[in-house]
Amino acid sequence: MMSEHQGFAPINQGYEAVFRLNRLSLGLVVPIERYADSPVPSMRAHLKRVRLAEQLGFAAVWLRDVPFNVPSFGDAGQLYDPFVYLGLLAGQTERIALGVASVVLPLRHPAHVAKAAASADALSGGRLLLGVASGDRPDEYPALNLNYEDRGTRFRDSFDYIQRIWQNSPSFDNRYGSPGKGMDMLPKPAAEKVPLLITGASQQSPEWLARNGDGWLTYPRPVAVQQQIIGDWRARTTASGHGLKPAMQSLYIDLLEKDDAPPQAIHLGFRAGMHYLRAYLKSLEAIGINHVALNLRFNQANIETTLQRIADELLPDFTT
Repeated sequence: MMSEHQGFAPINQGYEAVFRLNRLSLGLVVPIERYADSPVPSMRAHLKRVRLAEQLGFAAVWLRDVPFNVPSFGDAGQLYDPFVYLGLLAGQTERIALGVASVVLPLRHPAHVAKAAASADALSGGRLLLGVASGDRPDEYPALNLNYEDRGTRFRDSFDYIQRIWQNSPSFDNRYGSPGKGMDMLPKPAAEKVPLLITGASQQSPEWLARNGDGWLTYPRPVAVQQQIIGDWRARTTASGHGLKPAMQSLYIDLLEKDDAPPQAIHLGFRAGMHYLRAYLKSLEAIGINHVALNLRFNQANIETTLQRIADELLPDFTT
């Protein structure tokens, strides 16, 4: 068990670069573009912007698992399958962590998830961060002839299968299958495993989340509320006997040109100037959030200009 002053237990290169105890790092949600008026992004300049994010010093880019453009959800994500896209990004980048927030485990066979994740991790040199979730879009389940109601049980079974199949020559029984003695799945992750970061509750108890996840992905809330929730998370992870584990959240922003512009609420975030954004992120760092994935879907200013501003004026506060 790692004590608090030692930091988080190491897992792979991406995990160690993104998550630092009592510090906050910044990443970006892909696609890195404005598409406020449509659920479908253009994906223009998508590789150029990911490479720019790496060059500017952002800690990670994050993909999403959106198999269908569901009208009620209103966001098609980055369009490309996350694992196919991870393979491309692994070959187009060198340092930046590659995250998925999050793979919906009940919609995929865990053997395929484990194989694809290990492949992306190996190809990227250990930079993969694998967020996992039980899924919150009910329309997707009948499209795949799956039951929405038992997704929590299937999530746990899938989670267990993935962890076991990454071990050497596994032999176990699981609802998804029973690999026989001597069978092995290759490639293996670059390190012992790929970090599994659980999104929300994923239909599990708080104790199960703290005991089994390598980290926790949650959503924006008022800082005082988030402080209580993160404090509970930290207490549960410590009580589990595995030491503290990181927590991260997403944040939609519309960065205004005027530095002292006051905040206005937008979907899961705010429109504001740099001063407020900096103060807000510092408050998250103070309560134990270790990473924030910025989403620029509603950003009105030029994307490249916004990335450069953040890199010049904000990243130095969170990279030292």
